[in-house]
Amino acid sequence: MGGKLDGKVALILGSAGKNNMGQVMARRFRNEGAEVVVAGRNEDSLKEISDEINGSYAICDITKKEDIDTMVSTVVERHGKLSIGIQATGWGYLSPFLESTEEDLVKIMNLQFKGPYQFFQACIPAMSEGGSIIQISSATATIMLDNHAAYMGTKAGIDHVIRTIANEFGEKNIRANSISPGLTATPMTAEAIAAPGLEEAFRKCYPLGRIGTSEDIAAAAIFLCSDECFLSGQNLQVNGGLTLRRNPRSHEIDASVTEALASLENT
Repeated sequence: MGGKLDGKVALILGSAGKNNMGQVMARRFRNEGAEVVVAGRNEDSLKEISDEINGSYAICDITKKEDIDTMVSTVVERHGKLSIGIQATGWGYLSPFLESTEEDLVKIMNLQFKGPYQFFQACIPAMSEGGSIIQISSATATIMLDNHAAYMGTKAGIDHVIRTIANEFGEKNIRANSISPGLTATPMTAEAIAAPGLEEAFRKCYPLGRIGTSEDIAAAAIFLCSDECFLSGQNLQVNGGLTLRRNPRSHEIDASVTEALASLENT
């Protein structure tokens, strides 16, 4: 029995962090039969994961258009086509609204709006047989989280671009969707989640009773990229029902952490 992605060529940008969400998706996609190209800035990590999955890799800084164009051209030269383009790069920038600097705003716009925009611009012409585009977004593009405005705004902006792609290029059999995790257990969030009381503050906001994993996101991505998918222009809230409720406020997180630390001191 074949895999759900047999015959497809997948490019996953943002898979240079060891065991990050992009690498978890790369493993799942390979297991489903896709030829996988992992991409990002850390060559050592990319080589390691590409060797593991018998795939290949490309070096790319998402803030540089020439890197993006070269990367996509290289994929087409190697494989003859591009079937799947996934943008999983991001920066979990936290700053009070009035304290966000111009330098940081430019940086996050380049990483989370301009870069993804130009990535999709490069992917679409390469999808000669149609394909699937996925933007890894965030529940916070829909619901609030304190001190996260620049992150949330750029994620929400590129989500709307995804809708325009779905509308304009559906006639070329190209689907475009976003996936929105909530708080997710990844190497990037491991230190924060390890803080006593922090995960507990968030967990009560999830109707399914747990925070997410990269495997949850990979499973949704497999469906969106399979031939049985008839979705386009959608933002899948793959976050255990979080958007039915809300994220905790900063003072609630602080209170939960303080309570947990006090409990540890008393044991």
